Amino acid sequence: MIVGLLCAMYAVVKRSRRVSRAWGSGLVAEARCLRTYTTTSGGGGDSSVSTTLHHVYEFTTRDGRTVRFEEAGGPGTTLEGDVVTVHYAADHPEQGTAKPPAHGRLFAESGCLMLFLGAALAFCVTFIVTAHLMFSAADDLMP
Repeated sequence: MIVGLLCAMYAVVKRSRRVSRAWGSGLVAEARCLRTYTTTSGGGGDSSVSTTLHHVYEFTTRDGRTVRFEEAGGPGTTLEGDVVTVHYAADHPEQGTAKPPAHGRLFAESGCLMLFLGAALAFCVTFIVTAHLMFSAADDLMP
C-alpha cells in the first residue's frame, strides 16, 4: 500500500507540473477535437461507477509540427470537430492541455489530493510501527 500511495503522490505532482508548465509557457495554438470517448471504472459489487470523459486533440506548433494528444476530464460541451485553444510547452507539445489556466484551482486540487494521500501514508506507517512494537513486546514476554 505504501508503494502505491507513493506512486499516486508522484503522479499528482507530475500532472500538476505538466499542466502548470504548459500554462506558463505562453505558447497557445488552435486545436481540433478529433475524438471524444468515455471510460468507466468501478461497479464491482456495491461500489459506484465512475465515468471519465476523454478528448483527443490535434494542433500545429509554431515550428510546423503536427501534434496529437489525449486529455482526460475535459468539458462535456467539447465535441468532435470543435476548435479549442491549447496551451503547450515548446519542449513537450504532446503534453499540452486544453484546460484554461486556473493556477489556484490546480494548486487546491493537487494540495487536497496530496493531503489525503499523505494522511493515508501516515496511517500505514503508524500501523506498521505499532504492529512492530506490539509484536516485539509480545516476543520479549515469551520465555
